[in-house]
Amino acid sequence: MNTQFRHVALIGKYHATVSGSGAGSTRATLEDIAHFLSSQGCEVVIERETASVVGITGYTTLDVPAIGKQCDLVLVVGGDGTMLGIGRQLARYGVPLIGINQGRLGFITDIALDQFRATLTPMLRGEYEEDQRSLMHARVMRDGHCVFDALAMNDVVVNRGATSGMVELRVEVDGHFVANQRADGLIVATPTGSTAYALSAGGPLLHPSNQGWVLVPIAPHTLSNRPIVLPDTAEIAIVVVSGRDMSANFDMQSLASLLRGDRITVKRSQHRVRFLHPRGWTYFDTLREKLHWNEGH
Repeated sequence: MNTQFRHVALIGKYHATVSGSGAGSTRATLEDIAHFLSSQGCEVVIERETASVVGITGYTTLDVPAIGKQCDLVLVVGGDGTMLGIGRQLARYGVPLIGINQGRLGFITDIALDQFRATLTPMLRGEYEEDQRSLMHARVMRDGHCVFDALAMNDVVVNRGATSGMVELRVEVDGHFVANQRADGLIVATPTGSTAYALSAGGPLLHPSNQGWVLVPIAPHTLSNRPIVLPDTAEIAIVVVSGRDMSANFDMQSLASLLRGDRITVKRSQHRVRFLHPRGWTYFDTLREKLHWNEGH
């Protein structure tokens, strides 16, 4: 078979499949995809934890760093949350990712499970669109020391606790004071993350080819406090002036508790995530599908 990708890894959504029935259906799905890949001339490996949890045997298993070093392509079977977690881990290796969605199509896992054969066959031959996404590198500084360090593909969110009141945050861009914001919190989102929490907080959609971040206040005290688009070459700093039970979320998957005086810095990571899509794919197809544009026409 004529495939551009010899060494292909499969990673499944295993966190939600610890119960027997879920694990069984996920195993059958992954085995089906693995068999198809083998038939196309690919050497298939399964991510070690995926194989362990869902009970797949008969294939070589590797952990995520080894996949990044050894594989030509990674297929992620799950939803956007699964892809966010894997994408952050694999970005440093430059290996391309394809997302196969088991449920409703996602923003970054855009191949329907029931169409994977027809969709992947030409992609494995090299017929695809490549889409690179920037990552943010965030740090929480306390008394001059870094107490938390994380990458984010979607967003960095600083927000108040569930029972506490409004917070005050000092915002700086490249060392220049912007404003003290009184709000429920603040979102710094990438173009990828502009369709996530930032959108529900009133932020704009940013096409992924834009080299920018969007800064979106959550329920601001001052109505003139609006979302702003900033260049992703800038370093954004958010300082906790006042507020209780505050936290910083990174892609809503890792969390740091914050104290008054903490400084959260956000800058562009040197790594980018590489996504492959079917030939002819555009970002607008995804927006129409996910945001239900054109319905009722």
